[in-house]
Amino acid sequence: MNKAVNDPVWSGTWVADRLGVELVGDSRLTDLLGLALRRNPKRAHLLVSNVLGKHVPQSPSVVYGQGFALGRRVRDLLGDEEAARAVVLGYAETATGLGHSVADGIALAPYLHSTRRPVPGVAPAGGFEESHSHATSHLLLPEDPALLAGDGPLVLVDDEFSTGNTVLNTIRDLHTRYPRSRYVVVALVDMRSEEDAGRLDDFAREINARVDLVTAASGTVKLPEGVLEKGQDLVARFESNSLGARGCVESAATAAWARRAPTDPHPALNRIDLSWPRDLPDGGRHGFTPAHRIRLESALPAMAARLAESLPQDAHRVHILGFEELMYAPLRLARELEQVAEGVDVTYSTTTRSPVLAVDDPGYAIRSRIVFPAHDTPADGPGDRYAYNVAGAGFDAIVAVIDSTADTPELHAPDGLLAQLAAHTRQVVLAVVPSYTPERPPMLSEPLRGPAFSSYAPEEVGWLLQDLSDVTLEAPTEEREEAIQSGGAHYAESLPVEYQPSDQYQELFRTALRESSARLAQAVGAVTEIVLQERSPRPVLVSLARAGTPVGVLMRRWAQFRHGLELPHYAVSIVRGRGIDANALRWLAGHHDPADVVFVDGWTGKGAITRELTEAIKQFEAEGGAVGFDPEIAVLADPGSCVKTYGTREDFLIPSACLNSTVSGLISRTVLRADLVGPDDFHGAKFYRELAGGDVSVEFLDAVAARFPEVAEAVGAQVKELLSSDREPTWEGWAAVERISEEYGIHDVNLVKPGVGETTRVLLRRVPWKILARAGAGADLDHVRLLAEQRGVPVEEVAELPYTCVGLIHPKYTRGATGADGRAVTL
Repeated sequence: MNKAVNDPVWSGTWVADRLGVELVGDSRLTDLLGLALRRNPKRAHLLVSNVLGKHVPQSPSVVYGQGFALGRRVRDLLGDEEAARAVVLGYAETATGLGHSVADGIALAPYLHSTRRPVPGVAPAGGFEESHSHATSHLLLPEDPALLAGDGPLVLVDDEFSTGNTVLNTIRDLHTRYPRSRYVVVALVDMRSEEDAGRLDDFAREINARVDLVTAASGTVKLPEGVLEKGQDLVARFESNSLGARGCVESAATAAWARRAPTDPHPALNRIDLSWPRDLPDGGRHGFTPAHRIRLESALPAMAARLAESLPQDAHRVHILGFEELMYAPLRLARELEQVAEGVDVTYSTTTRSPVLAVDDPGYAIRSRIVFPAHDTPADGPGDRYAYNVAGAGFDAIVAVIDSTADTPELHAPDGLLAQLAAHTRQVVLAVVPSYTPERPPMLSEPLRGPAFSSYAPEEVGWLLQDLSDVTLEAPTEEREEAIQSGGAHYAESLPVEYQPSDQYQELFRTALRESSARLAQAVGAVTEIVLQERSPRPVLVSLARAGTPVGVLMRRWAQFRHGLELPHYAVSIVRGRGIDANALRWLAGHHDPADVVFVDGWTGKGAITRELTEAIKQFEAEGGAVGFDPEIAVLADPGSCVKTYGTREDFLIPSACLNSTVSGLISRTVLRADLVGPDDFHGAKFYRELAGGDVSVEFLDAVAARFPEVAEAVGAQVKELLSSDREPTWEGWAAVERISEEYGIHDVNLVKPGVGETTRVLLRRVPWKILARAGAGADLDHVRLLAEQRGVPVEEVAELPYTCVGLIHPKYTRGATGADGRAVTL
């Protein structure tokens, strides 16, 4: 074992004597751990593992054996059946190699480790914070997002279990996304206080899951009062005696090595090709499966042989130096070299981000420190990196094993890692492992924008759709209805012929707009304010095309008018029975935090789309899509009581419901047809440029937005009232629809369209049978009565109706029953 472990002076003595820090617990603790001082304002001391292979050079067989043995214990605990359903998760950067070794011990489970290196094109499947660390944000970037979506045990591996905060943060984050009934926490040492130990049990009860703990040793750290301040004073005093920001902290051993080193202080670099297997991951950053493990095992002997050939023939002490999160590949190479290189003492450790004070004293765990600039272009910017206990250790050769991402000019610079190592050995060998990059799915298109697609200004909305304007998709209403009701086609596979409103109907629209624009403006303001207060301070508005899109534009305009916010707004397709466009969700997740996305629609009817969206989001996540999307829809009007984010629950005429594309940016209803929309495509829609002469899309927006100043005060009062009221959905609209469906002998809720907006759609796009109108309904139904008259549809007044009106689609439609003109018939 390494001298730091066998030395009769415990490598925690120096810190214990000066700060009064004590390790209390298993007899093995002082063999496993030493102590050092952090350069970290959050915690003074550092528990330095002698068997982890991070800060202290150690036999690779010892390092690997510790993790492998813990993995065997986990497999015995779970049993083979549960172990085969498990996933192992290690923590960056310190425990990436340990976690991988544990996974090898379990043998049946895939492995993933967190990372602080974002990878373009790979969407995070989760993340969490490590509160005491100098670099806190962890990302989870599995190539297959479904890796975390199973319900088998999750095995979490860290080098030490000190407070439990990191593990609790991880489980809390993942359990909300991928709930499971069992967790296993694995650590080399459990150093929790009695109070912290109880927190894990309480948390397990809170989430109703079993949480087991597997460790090699346990104990506690006793810290005297004021230890943080005393530690910081010690660090400041000793740092002032160091060599400065770059280079190494020289020890007596370093000086002795320099005296017997070759005259050439910078020996030539020997770069070798390991012939790493093609497409084999370099570690667990994106997942490492049992099949990957088998490939690595078969390739290791040949790679170790190449490594042995690169070493000086008389080398007796060889050190393999891994790189930050890249711990496992160097460890396995070192262990294989240890077995094949006779007469060579092989040790292993890695570089690190962690700043630790170095003191040349046998009773201190970090005897020397090499400082060099980061060389992997880190996302958080340049900074110093460290290699501990390498300078002055008397190695005949040092093999630096890095991934190709880190093979940069900074690595080879005069003050870079390779030059620093060359000052402390006769031979530097560089072995580069190719950085594994998951195969990226085909790039999704950028959003379509006006004026090329739609008559809206480009900043008003981006359409996550593909342009099908040149495809003939329209079919006569009668043919569509027969095909839809017979099951021969889905309504989203074709488009109705766009209704061209008469002059009389156009005038009715403008009258309705003049009379209702203030009421609309107030509802827009109210729902936008609730979104800003309850959902996100900077929401990403995602309207459900196309009825939701004018509302999304108006909400965006209100946020700009009232708060000076420029909110992003996109329109996406959702199709009843087929769900929301999953590729649009992937695009959104790649460009925005899903938690900020607020889905927007115009109104609710019976709540079918609300339910459709909820189920679609669940399915999207279950199939490995990004998590965090909230399926709660924000609507202008919620007469069906289906959502809790709304501007009003009145069922009144929203003028944009009167028209089709000519009030929706000249965009058609969305299309989903297998021969037009591939697995990597957005859903489609058409841009009816030829209807520009009748377009009132911007006129509608401007008329409502012009009323914003005069309703601002009323909006404030309405929002206050809404926020203090019970807004939980009652789904009374759904119940009414079911009742009507049975009372009128329809027996299909999909043919019952409640509310002014949905009734209008029936008259414009389907084959209507009859209209039910609430007795005494006034001007809100003028346009409905006019359309019904034009299509020969009877309007029946009903005394008890929760909506202003309900449209009934003909339940037994055939072309022969109605004739070529599409006028309604009686049963």
